[in-house]
Amino acid sequence: MNVTLKLFASLAEYLPSGAVKNAIEIEVRDDTTPNRLIERFRLPEREVHLVLLNGIFLDPAARDTPMRDSDVLAVWPPVAGG
Repeated sequence: MNVTLKLFASLAEYLPSGAVKNAIEIEVRDDTTPNRLIERFRLPEREVHLVLLNGIFLDPAARDTPMRDSDVLAVWPPVAGG
């Protein structure tokens, strides 16, 4: 199945070549979860802060739910400002 991975801010450097506008469509196994995808791209755990699946926030306990074809996973690091 195919899913889209979007990585923002400092996490964008973990995207493979061929990514466009911080996103890439990739082929994954049917049992892929958000956590497995995060591990696959070796995103530092301390840098994975905000995780959205199809625009819906996933708390850490929900990140082991299998994804479906055409899902979009977006990940942001912690941000600060003021």
